[in-house]
Amino acid sequence: MRNRDLAFWLFLTPVLAALIIVVIIPLLFGFYYSFTNWNGLGRLDFIGLENYVNLFNDNAFLSAFWFTVKFSIASIVLINIIGLGLALLVTSKLKSSNFLRTVFFMPNLIGGLILGFIWQFIFIKVFGSIGDLLGIESLNGWLSTTDTGFWGLVILTAWQMAGYIMIIYIAYLQAVPGDLLEAAEIDGANAFQRFRHITFPLVAPAFTVSLFLTLSHSFKIYDQNLSLTGGAPYNSTEMVAMNIIRSAFTDNEMAYAQSKAVIFFVIVAIISLLQVYFNKKREVEL
Repeated sequence: MRNRDLAFWLFLTPVLAALIIVVIIPLLFGFYYSFTNWNGLGRLDFIGLENYVNLFNDNAFLSAFWFTVKFSIASIVLINIIGLGLALLVTSKLKSSNFLRTVFFMPNLIGGLILGFIWQFIFIKVFGSIGDLLGIESLNGWLSTTDTGFWGLVILTAWQMAGYIMIIYIAYLQAVPGDLLEAAEIDGANAFQRFRHITFPLVAPAFTVSLFLTLSHSFKIYDQNLSLTGGAPYNSTEMVAMNIIRSAFTDNEMAYAQSKAVIFFVIVAIISLLQVYFNKKREVEL
């Protein structure tokens, strides 16, 4: 037992050391800096809760946070609907299902900055050309307004993440016992009834995992936001991550940016934990 315990801790020590050095220590330092006036270069003075008081009066941050919340809700719903739909499609005994899985997953392999530039070209050039041909003015200047910029970010994120979430749903759909579905079909249940009363309850854990992943991803987006809209027009499509980085590296307000990051971390952590808790509880009820 002693040798086994020693081997366990020997194998675990590098992981714990990396976690402490890369995550825990920077988190604690960041939390401390949020109570100072540090600008990243000069002297550091403790100022208490001043940064947090200023933060809740910062209209730019509050606007970015509200935009991020709306974006996250729209993208989470769209990604999970598309991901589940794709999973149902490729598990429906199609001959080309393996090829389709590869095609649907490929956008997730492209970096966020590249995706942003690709979709920027599509929204500006392709949509603009279609708008000119069909006489639809709303397709011109797609990223020039807050509303179209918002939906541009949602479309980009859904296109990137749907294939990844599809893989999670596929794993649970393939674990659904086929004899249950066959028995229900023999008893006269149609496709929707089989999905509602058999497939949906059995893949409920997939919703917990997928919602957690899409929620955390949507709140933390920066690179797609930077390359697609850059926060334009007039920072109206700026998300929280971009607002924090702008405060830190453009305005040189490191401590103030860190206070934003602390509040952002706490809110996202609370939302994520509540989502997991209620979804787990629902799994038991199903």
